[in-house]
Parts: sequence; C-alpha cells; structure tokens
Amino acid sequence: MNILKDTLPYVGMIAFASMALTRVCDPMLTTLSSEFQVTVGQVSRVISWYAIAYGALQLAWGPLGDRLGKLHIVIWAGFACAILCFLAGFATDFSVLVVMRVAMGAAAAAIIPLSMAWIGDLVDYENRQATLARLMASTVTGMMAGQWFGGLAADYFGWRWAFFALSLTFLVATVLLHRRTRGLVQTPPTDSKSKMSFSQQMAKSGLLLAVPRVRWVLTVTALEGALAFGPLAFAPSQLVQSFGLSVTLAGAVMMLYGVGGLIYALSARRWLRVLGEPGLASLGGVLIAISLLMLGWAEHFVLGGLACGLGGLGFYMLHNTLQTQATQMAPQARGAAVALFASVLFIGQSVGVSIVALFVDGASTGVVFSFAALGIVLLGLSVSRKVG
Repeated sequence: MNILKDTLPYVGMIAFASMALTRVCDPMLTTLSSEFQVTVGQVSRVISWYAIAYGALQLAWGPLGDRLGKLHIVIWAGFACAILCFLAGFATDFSVLVVMRVAMGAAAAAIIPLSMAWIGDLVDYENRQATLARLMASTVTGMMAGQWFGGLAADYFGWRWAFFALSLTFLVATVLLHRRTRGLVQTPPTDSKSKMSFSQQMAKSGLLLAVPRVRWVLTVTALEGALAFGPLAFAPSQLVQSFGLSVTLAGAVMMLYGVGGLIYALSARRWLRVLGEPGLASLGGVLIAISLLMLGWAEHFVLGGLACGLGGLGFYMLHNTLQTQATQMAPQARGAAVALFASVLFIGQSVGVSIVALFVDGASTGVVFSFAALGIVLLGLSVSRKVG
C-alpha cells in the first residue's frame, strides 16, 4: 500500500488532465459552430468522434498495459496528449480539429482505465471502491475544470487557449509522474501473464467476452454511456440557448455536475455503508433522470444548476458501482477487462451523442432528454437487482 499512497496523487494529476480534455469541448459547441460555420449537431463530432477513438483504442491499451506495465503506458499517453493539444491550438479548418480530437481520444484512452486497473492490482475488493473514489475525485475535478475553462476560453481568450493550457497541464503531470514512478515502470512485469505476446494478450481480451458476467457489465456500461453522457454533451448548449446564459456562465453552471460527483467521491465510504451497491445504483439512476428532465424542461437557470448538481451526484453513484464491478469481473486480465469497460463506455457515449445530434437541431431537446431519463431509471434498477 506504500506504493499506492506515494504514487496515487501523481496518477490523479494526469487523470485530472485526461478528464479535462474529454469535457473541454462541451461548452465550446456554439462558439465552434459560429467560427467554422457548421450546425451545433455537426460540430458535436469533436465530442462523438473523440469518444469513438477513446473507446476503440482501449482494445489495444489494456493488453499492452498488462504486458509492459500500466503506469509506463499512462506516462507515454500523457506525453502524446501534451503534443496533440498543442497542435490542436493551431487548427484553422474544422476537419483538422476533428482529426486532432480523434488522435487525442486515442492517446487519452490509456490513462484512466489503466490507472483503475493499477489500483485493482494493489487494493483488495473491500477497499477498492473507496480507493477508486479517490481517483474519481481527480477525474471529477478535471471534468469541472475542463467544462469551466473551455467556456471561459471560448468567451474571453479564444477556444485555442484551452488546448494550449491543457498541453501544459499534461506536460507537467507527465514529468512529475515519470519522476515519481521511474523505478516502478522501467522494468516490465515478470509474471507469466505479462510474458505473453501482444497478440496473445489481445486474444485473451476476446475470450473475456465469453464470460457472462463480463458481457453483462459491458452491456449496462454501454447503455450508461449512451443515456447519461449522450445528453450531457448538449447540456451547455441547452443552457445557452434555453436559459440565455453566456458560454462562460454555462460552463460554470456545468461545473455543478462535477460538484455533485465530488460530493459523492469525498464521502464514498459513507454512501456505500448507508445504501450499499444496490441502493447506489438505483438512487443514482433516479437522480440522473431528474437532472435530465429539469435540463430539458425547466425555464430558470437556477433549476438548470440544480439539475447539474443532482446529475453529477447520481451519475457517480451509478458509475462508481459499475467501475468496481469492472475491476473484479476478470482479475486474471484486469488491464484488458477494465480497458474493455472503458471502451464500451465511450462507444456508448459516442452513439448517444450521435443519436441526440440527429434530433437536437430540429426537435425538442426536452423530449430527447425525457426518453434518456426513462432509460436511465430502468438501467439503474436493473443494475441494483444484479449487484444485490
């Protein structure tokens, strides 16, 4: 546990940057739409295509992390993100920006899932959910920072500065993590599992899908990504268009989503003790549904802020339960298993964003959010019964 205690803060720093990168474009959609002369639905590709790349590359990063060392891959992925963010700041064509976002998603895909798998290797199941919640505190804070600074930069400095700032953040986090873990990651693992070839590791990942428990976790995770993250990508635009907020203020209001998640993360042991995993899953689904309904139909920005806070609290109740299940669904190949988990989450998100994008330009956002609310309630109840 000393290794965990000494290293987790630095892992958290790079996870912070990774989640900020994931959410930084959310409040920029209207700004990018205006600059590149495309609709909000079309410009959402900077989110959905990022998510596709993020999800697809998990299939490679997981086995590679099992073979070469999870933190070793995390460090190199962070360095790649630093370079790609810097280059994205100079994009003058929308297609180029989308390509840069795809490359960012491919690189960032390694960071949080392999960090989770690394924790799973070191922490027993009884203490794992609380430890994962500590990592979650970093990712939630990163999400808040990304949403807020993305809006602030778009309004006052230019959206490009958001990417320049992220480039510097990744560089600093990567250097610090490398210095702290130099002795841990230079030597590849020596157990028989890690001596398998990369192709053997990939084949083993495929065999995981034959396990019923794995298939169930991956299915509900994909649905969670579509139903929760799909509408979330359009929440800042909804705050701008329906509540009349500036892009900066919309980004600041969206930070309350992260505040809700942070409230859960900082008291995860207490929530778990009071509700148990079944209670966390069912209550989480209900809170997300309430959030979506309020965002879709409320007429005052204060209610929009309350919706964001409730949504964040509910999402992390449900998601942390699924994260913990993912770290245990295949202990013999934990890196590959958690990578599959993250892969289907982001593929689900990309599908959700794409579906919402089909309707957001012409149909009522409230109707779309209402269908998602119904789905997430049913999903939460299903997870509650399974983990009970």
